[in-house]
Amino acid sequence: MPRNFIYIVNPISGTKTKKDLHQFIEKNTKEQNIPFQIFPSVASGDYTFLHPVIKEQKITDVVIAGGDGTVSQVVNSLIDCDVNFGIIPCGSGNGLAFAAKIPKQPAKALAVIFNGKPVATDAFYINNVFACMLCGLGFDAKVAHDFAKQPKRGLTTYIKEVVKNFFSAKTYSFDITINNNTLSTDAYFISIANSNQFGNNFTIAPKASLSDGLLDIVIVTKQNKLSLVLQTLKQITGNNKLQSEAIEEKKKGIIYFQTNKLTVTNNSEAPLHIDGDPAETQSSFEIIVKEKCFRLYQPV
Repeated sequence: MPRNFIYIVNPISGTKTKKDLHQFIEKNTKEQNIPFQIFPSVASGDYTFLHPVIKEQKITDVVIAGGDGTVSQVVNSLIDCDVNFGIIPCGSGNGLAFAAKIPKQPAKALAVIFNGKPVATDAFYINNVFACMLCGLGFDAKVAHDFAKQPKRGLTTYIKEVVKNFFSAKTYSFDITINNNTLSTDAYFISIANSNQFGNNFTIAPKASLSDGLLDIVIVTKQNKLSLVLQTLKQITGNNKLQSEAIEEKKKGIIYFQTNKLTVTNNSEAPLHIDGDPAETQSSFEIIVKEKCFRLYQPV
């Protein structure tokens, strides 16, 4: 079947202008003799208006030039269309792209789309809201909310928000239920990860896979700030072992396990982010993996 592309370009994601990217996309796609159209991203995050375009024009590939939030919105809107998805990473974190080993350089990312393989990839739902990569409750969500308010994006701004929030960080009360087993804990944050990435190659769930049908759950429990730093370093360097059995009520430091579904009762109304974008929190969450629900171009 002849390939036919739609590009969706977020004009404000990340830190760089997208003018040159438009020209780059046009030049390189024409060289491949692939018909294409370019659409700007939409503030509402709803791309269902593309359904008739995809059907009538027999679109085969939807390529997203943006960050994790834009990727998540596009995939969610078009998940029922028979298309492959590609990513040109243009966000502040690019967690899904990095987890899929998609290069950040536009030329190399586009080469993956032209020559790579579409791989069946997992996602998950949190209270029926789609997430393609990661959601979090607590500290990292507070950072995401503050980061979203900043006029200047990028890694430097994100690091400043992390440092600022670290000194005022507090714990939140949670009840986590898996297989009728409930863990009650106070924690700085909980990460629910389909990807091993926070973004910028910062690995929060080292054992996570995009296509294993499991979510990696990382619970950073109440501890002093020095221990918090040391335990987090231990986690991101892959030195915290996965718990293979039932979650441990009295385990300190970091609790790390895998599951395909869980319930979280958010007793302290901890803030929430979904794929790096701030979201409205709720008092409880049902979280369930959606196995191999979209196809993502990855390097061969």
